[in-house]
Amino acid sequence: MNMVEKILAKASGKKEVVPGDVVIAKVDLMVMHDLSANFVMKVFENEMESGTIADPSRIAFVFDHNFAPATQQAAEALAAVREFAAKHGIQNVFDSGCGSVHHVIMEAGLWAPGRVIIGCDSHTPVYGALGAFATGVGNNSMAALGFQRGLGWFRVPETIKVVFHGEHRPGVTARDVSQFLVGSLGEDGAIYRAIEYAGPYIESLPIEDRLLFPLQSIDVGGKCGFISPDEATVAFAKTTLNGTDFEIFTNDPECAYSETREIDVSRIDPQIACPPTVGNVRPVREAIGIPIDIAEVGGSTGGRLEDIRQLAAFFSHRQVAKGVRLQVVPASRGIYRAALREGLIETLFNAGANIFPPSAGSNQAFNMGALAEDEVMISTQARNFPGRNGHPKARHYLASTLTVAASAAKGRISDPRD
Repeated sequence: MNMVEKILAKASGKKEVVPGDVVIAKVDLMVMHDLSANFVMKVFENEMESGTIADPSRIAFVFDHNFAPATQQAAEALAAVREFAAKHGIQNVFDSGCGSVHHVIMEAGLWAPGRVIIGCDSHTPVYGALGAFATGVGNNSMAALGFQRGLGWFRVPETIKVVFHGEHRPGVTARDVSQFLVGSLGEDGAIYRAIEYAGPYIESLPIEDRLLFPLQSIDVGGKCGFISPDEATVAFAKTTLNGTDFEIFTNDPECAYSETREIDVSRIDPQIACPPTVGNVRPVREAIGIPIDIAEVGGSTGGRLEDIRQLAAFFSHRQVAKGVRLQVVPASRGIYRAALREGLIETLFNAGANIFPPSAGSNQAFNMGALAEDEVMISTQARNFPGRNGHPKARHYLASTLTVAASAAKGRISDPRD
């Protein structure tokens, strides 16, 4: 069995599972941001008469979309979630300004290798980089099975293995490689399958960069993504979890895969996802010269400390182009604090950037980043669907921090190697 199969077997009380089996598994952590928490809460209260929560300690709410409610309706939605949490004894409530949902959960040490984690957010598979089985579920499943019974049902997925070789070239980052894979597999390339990210390139990456791969597994239809744990995983867990016990599950030597792919990272150029979907991935040179209005580093796929370091290094001797709004959104309070201590925030402020509270940033434009009809954004965000960030005719491009930085400095989409 592979890592995912072993975790699901243990969580469902079985010695062994195989792809296609349906299991009812104990869930260790249920994660929701403010929008999904509000939806699940309503299902629980309105559709489950006299429902009780099995274990409030296994639930976490992170307010990352409405980090500064701009309307009465938004403020009341947050107030309702706070009231629900207090009523049911849910202690893990991370209020506005704490950061982007999954970064907050990691920083708080609520995860652990070997656990089953579910969330009403499509990027929940990110914990697969840390030795956990993690996937997204619907609001009804979360309310009925999750809240009330602490369980989830899953069909054990087949697994695609992607083996990465070589080293990326200057100007290319792990974000480019993960984005290249989305374009290579296609948006329907792994429907309800697990994706294992493996090979010497993945093993060489720091945990921060490894996270990008399972996080984007949903973009190809995957049920989950994972990296078989190694010494780096164990070291990160020991450092982050403050003594919490955990169990490491690794692949057996001979695992069965539905498909295996090989990717030579040294052949990949900087990538960009062009409108209208995350799967419309091309080499950045095919989009060079398009004028931009907003550049942003933040969101679930950006705003990490390394992103802010790269951005500050780039702008240590440059200015943001006239007419461009550069938005910087730290992914958590811990990252924000570190960036302040290192002087990164001051460097970016002096270069003309706007610094926003730790949050999901312009994701769905609840508090920031809305686009007018003719405006163009380039960002490290995870989604670029029409209308997601304002007018449906606005255009949104997704790229690495280096590509966003180069574009913000030039006022148009640019290749960071130039």
